Amino acid sequence: MKKLSDQEIIDSIKLGNQADFSIIVDRYKDKAFSLLKRMLKNEQDAEETLQDCFIKAYNSLNGFKGEAKFSTWFYRIVYNTALTKLSSQKRKTENEMSSVHEHFDLKSDYDYNVSERKDMSEFINELVNKLPEKHSAIISLFYLDEMSCEEISKALDISLSNVKVMLYRSRNALKDIIIENNLVEELI
Repeated sequence: MKKLSDQEIIDSIKLGNQADFSIIVDRYKDKAFSLLKRMLKNEQDAEETLQDCFIKAYNSLNGFKGEAKFSTWFYRIVYNTALTKLSSQKRKTENEMSSVHEHFDLKSDYDYNVSERKDMSEFINELVNKLPEKHSAIISLFYLDEMSCEEISKALDISLSNVKVMLYRSRNALKDIIIENNLVEELI
């Protein structure tokens, strides 16, 4: 059986074959969930937000013109939905805590012992998860989802130079965590 392109599946859905949307869901759920989990830092929130993203994508399919790849269009929905969720969580926290200001402390002492880890990739994922949401999203899209800077630029609706700057800063933030926690030797 021939593997259908995203556009063929979308055309089929637009013609009334709504069940074909499950192919799109199966194709993108894992990578989108991974991105959401990194940004939201909570598995339940990521699952809930992923469902919202697929509903938004389904309801907006008629607006998809095919000028960009479907994956780029969908990742924009995922990214923007995650930012909205983070914004509402932050407002809720600020209202509850009134004077507490959220910040990211990359210099905290993390209790890492790589020798106890069975899987180096699990350890690296934990380090990436310690980054602020936007940094971990850029790292995930570039390295894990293997998107080019141009694709990330379209997906996140930011300039190519901004993607490169964010990627540079994300790498430096990750490097800072590694150096400040004396993990260089353990990663070699």
